[in-house]
Amino acid sequence: MTEKKNVSAIQRRLIPSYIFLVIVSFISVFPFFWMITASTNNTVDIARGKIWFGNELAVNFANLTAQQDLWGSLRNSFVYATGQTIVALLICSLAGYGFELYHDGAKDKLFSVLLLAMMVPQVATMIPLFTMISKMGLLNTLWGFMLPVISTPFLIMMFRQNSRSFPVDIMEAARIDGLPEFQIFYKIYMPVMKATYAAAAVITFMNAWNAYMWPKVVLIDPKAQTMPMLIANLANGYAVDYGMLMLGVLFCSIPTMIVFFILQKQFAEGITGAVKG
Repeated sequence: MTEKKNVSAIQRRLIPSYIFLVIVSFISVFPFFWMITASTNNTVDIARGKIWFGNELAVNFANLTAQQDLWGSLRNSFVYATGQTIVALLICSLAGYGFELYHDGAKDKLFSVLLLAMMVPQVATMIPLFTMISKMGLLNTLWGFMLPVISTPFLIMMFRQNSRSFPVDIMEAARIDGLPEFQIFYKIYMPVMKATYAAAAVITFMNAWNAYMWPKVVLIDPKAQTMPMLIANLANGYAVDYGMLMLGVLFCSIPTMIVFFILQKQFAEGITGAVKG
């Protein structure tokens, strides 16, 4: 009886915590729920504050596909984000691998310079970057989209920090066995650091997918527009169709949510610096 009373007392003390968590969860989920319901209503219902499902989904979808190249924008965003993620992971992981596992004082100074680059705002480099990309003939191309951001100080720092828990003895044993350096990186380092790769992939993919300012500058051709650019087009004008706008935002949000839910476990491990064998 005493144990049951203690359990009941503990449960009663936890009730305020549960209530608080329920309220916070509702506040967090409500904007996403409202986005879904708004995509099924028209502008008048949304302006009136209707927060339940309507019957305008088919109309909003027809208007969206008629006014904007939805499937082309989705394809462009997927190609750009996937390409940037793959190249950025390869380059930044190589840099982090070299900075930590071939450590010396000169590399520390170079790494400090890279960290200082994080302090420079993107808009300060926009004009010279555009001039370079334009002279290279890379406007409206995948390489023009991703070249300025395939190597970021944040990802390099992330790989370097997590490489500190990498089992160096395995690498030394592989060298003794005569395994080439690149194969050590490919066959040993990459599998062991898979959680870090997953976390970096989620961050890079989301940043690339949601990027707006640089794509707006370098992707001049309307056929090369991405989903954030499409959303911006829907929000312009004197009369905004909010039902169509919310449907476009929903289409823009789904891919990043899928990527995160697929890699959420590895993302948590990679952010905390976990290394899996």
